[in-house]
Parts: sequence; C-alpha cells; structure tokens
Amino acid sequence: MRRAWLGQTQADPFGSTVLETALTGRHPHLGRWDWESPHDADLARSTLAAVGLAGMEARQIHTLSGGERQRLAIATLLAQAAPLYLLDEPLAHLDLNHQMAVLELFAGAARDCGAGVIMVLHDPALAHRFCDQALLIDGDGHCELGAVDSVLTAEKLSALYGYRLHQFEQDGQRCFVPA
Repeated sequence: MRRAWLGQTQADPFGSTVLETALTGRHPHLGRWDWESPHDADLARSTLAAVGLAGMEARQIHTLSGGERQRLAIATLLAQAAPLYLLDEPLAHLDLNHQMAVLELFAGAARDCGAGVIMVLHDPALAHRFCDQALLIDGDGHCELGAVDSVLTAEKLSALYGYRLHQFEQDGQRCFVPA
C-alpha cells in the first residue's frame, strides 16, 4: 500500500455497516483469499473512534448524515495506514469541530508516522494553519508553489479569487476576510 485516495464523493452501491465499510480500508493489506483479522477490526474501530464514530459500528451506512459519511470515508482511509494520503476536499460536509479534528488527525499522521499528506482545501486560513506548502492554481493554469507564509497572502489570494481580501494575523495564524 503506497497511497490512499479520498475523492470528493463516496458511492455506496451496496448496503453495509459502518464497521464493514471501515474494514474495507484494510483490504489492500490482505491476500487474495484472506479475511480481516481481529487486528484489522481493532484498527478499523480505532479509526472510527478517531473520527467520532465510536459506538456506530452496527449502523447501516445509508442512515448516516453527509458529515457522518464523510468521517466514515476518512476513517476507512486512515485504516489503510498508507505512507501517502491524497485528499480532495476532505472537509466537505463537516462542521467546524470535525474539520479541525480531521486536520489534526492528518497533521498527526504526518508528524508521528512520517506520512505525506496532499490535500485540496478551499479555506486559506486552515491551509495556512495546517500545511507547510501551498499551491495556488488559477483558471488560466497559472500556478504558484511555495511555503504557506509566502503563497497565502491577501494580495495573492485576492488576485486568485478576483475579490479583495483583508489579512489578519494573531498568534502566527492568518485569517482572510472579504473586503
């Protein structure tokens, strides 16, 4: 398992439980005819707990809210224990407390496990807080890559979004507000 991918949407063509879905994250580690082990189930349960879904293991996935389904997708991804995570809008459908918890989980994977994390975020303040590098891509294909402090500025973001932004800083964190 070299990389794990989280797309913008999840398709659930078959009914399954929350735990069964989280266990699919372990499938890349299994042999062709292997079943999940108790260790795999423990790991899946720990990722469910990490995203706030402990106690929901027996629930059918079709009964979950959009935010719960997104957290399940993240738990399934984390169960893969990959060295590289590719995340396309991982904060979709999540309220602020879950957004912060998810970003902390991936920051911990990078810090504690040495995992690489590449993600699409549409909140420049959260990108500034949790990322080391930023890539801005405008509609004309122009790109700028660099350290978040040099790339995520009110001037550059105003040009990118076509709307003037003000930049505020407190305790080393940046916030961007429409003018």
